[in-house]
Amino acid sequence: MIHSLTIGAALGLSAGVAPGPLLTLVISETLQHGVKAGVKVALAPVITDLPIIALACVAIAKLSSFHDVLGVLSLAGGLFLVFMGCDTMRPTQLGPASPAAKPGSLAKGILANVLNPHPYLFWFSVGVPTMVKAFQLSSMAPLAFIGGFYTMLVGSKILLSMVVGKSATFLAGSGYRYTMRLLGLLLWALAVALIRDGLKLLGWL
Repeated sequence: MIHSLTIGAALGLSAGVAPGPLLTLVISETLQHGVKAGVKVALAPVITDLPIIALACVAIAKLSSFHDVLGVLSLAGGLFLVFMGCDTMRPTQLGPASPAAKPGSLAKGILANVLNPHPYLFWFSVGVPTMVKAFQLSSMAPLAFIGGFYTMLVGSKILLSMVVGKSATFLAGSGYRYTMRLLGLLLWALAVALIRDGLKLLGWL
């Protein structure tokens, strides 16, 4: 269970601080409307991801008896994490998405996350397969994974919103770049583990 919590927290932290539409919107709303608006955007995944997780669970449950399918999903998840790691290792300077943002921060965050393909890719290729594997060890492990993931995903975005609210120059500093590179390496390590599991399920290892 501790292992699932740790994996979930690591993935959540990496996703939480990686450049993307939602993080850009968090920063934009914070700069234009204050920390409270940024926090509202950060909470969007808690609302939007539940149907995605449910859909992924149903789809993968129907395929859980086919090792080849799970093996392919694990390989796809590993490759997706490699892509995320590469993207994370090359952080771009983030700033306001638009100079004249309108009110309605939570609605903006929900829309941005629903239209972002990454949550769908993550839960189908990484999140739910990891939860299925964790469930084989403990019935509480998937909950630990989700708890760790969303605590760090939402918490890191809220923390960044607070930092940006006090110092908009933080994202241009070396501390942010080094943090992103470290998280990129962590994503690559997790990708290796997923690819290894996929090769085992396919009988190639």
